[in-house]
Amino acid sequence: MNNYLYGIDFGTTNSSLCIFDEENNEIIHTITIPSLLYFQSEQILSEPLSYCVGEEAISSYLKDGMKGRFMKSVKRILPRSSFIETRIFNKRYNASDLVTLILRELKTKADQVIGGECSKAIIGRPVFFDDDSSEKDNLAQKRLHKAAEHAGFTNFAFQFEPIGAAFAYERTLERREKVLVADLGGGTTDFTYMVLDPAKTDHKDRKEDILATGGIYIGGDSFDSAFMWEKGTPYFGKETMYEAAPGKMLKVPVSLFTHICSWEQMNFFNGLKIKNDLQNYYHYSKRDAKFKNLLTLTENNLGYSVFQSIEKTKVELSEKTDSLFSYSNMEIEIRENISLEQYNQVIGKDLNKISVYLDQFLSNNNIELKDIDSLFITGGTSLLIAVKELFSHKFKNIPVRSEDSFISVAKGLAYSGYLLNN
Repeated sequence: MNNYLYGIDFGTTNSSLCIFDEENNEIIHTITIPSLLYFQSEQILSEPLSYCVGEEAISSYLKDGMKGRFMKSVKRILPRSSFIETRIFNKRYNASDLVTLILRELKTKADQVIGGECSKAIIGRPVFFDDDSSEKDNLAQKRLHKAAEHAGFTNFAFQFEPIGAAFAYERTLERREKVLVADLGGGTTDFTYMVLDPAKTDHKDRKEDILATGGIYIGGDSFDSAFMWEKGTPYFGKETMYEAAPGKMLKVPVSLFTHICSWEQMNFFNGLKIKNDLQNYYHYSKRDAKFKNLLTLTENNLGYSVFQSIEKTKVELSEKTDSLFSYSNMEIEIRENISLEQYNQVIGKDLNKISVYLDQFLSNNNIELKDIDSLFITGGTSLLIAVKELFSHKFKNIPVRSEDSFISVAKGLAYSGYLLNN
């Protein structure tokens, strides 16, 4: 049987695997799944929990009446030292356990394609899992390493995701270039400045070609969180007042709403204390109708469906100048026209952080615009109009190119087998 290597891009929103045939030096198949987990509501507790991954997680979640445990953006918990474990139907899962389920699903699907088992892989990772702590970054790397082992990989290495994207782009070039690669994903925005040369695509050591790497912990999820905060939480009672003492009215704690704006926190926003607190605030708010929406959201695990509506608005605003933010479920009614200008204002703070970081990255590494032959942009978040405008404004006279925004990293990782030879 041929020798194979898997290039795996474990992403915040989607995960991809490219199967690389080492004998014929080509990618023969690509698998992409949403990075989603769903544990069904009906379980036999004496047996291992049944669960679904990817598209099957969505369909099972909806078929199950959204009663089980739905999890999204698992990648974002990897650097969180405060996250030790979560209980799912009285069984404990740590961060590596949850990631293992997604990696194992990808491996199983790929093994079926090749008709055998491959335990060799190059796995992508952001330049920084957490941009303010090397300790958290090391923790995330350790957890991802453990997950890869538990998923069945015995011979594997890690590659920075933007370097993977660069190697995919390199195969489209006709001449040597110095390229700035921007990989804008769901969780992070990463940059790599390197020398790409089509004559070197088969070279075993490319360390000297990687001139600078960096990244910031902001991505598409950050934009979705900002949108949920500005446009979503008012429909869930962010301004609700409750009677803290006879005749004394206070606003409900803002922390309740920061939790529903972040997927890695919403995944675990279901403890008994939280449920009791929400019921108490609802009672002392004189049963405020909008605050009731928050109870309905949390008690019925509706977070994913709300964020689907946010995602739909975001995608439409990548192509149009206005969109309808609409959601209707279990008496929760949202219907609001959103203009592109409004959306850009919502994400403006995070977009500015990316811009400031990019300027620092170029300055700290002594990279001048004249030193950049082309700019390669990839990742789902790169499709946003405001993101495109940011880069076209900063790099006015530099060619800006892109490839498939969702699989270019996995392709480049599949071309990074040289890492296993070092």
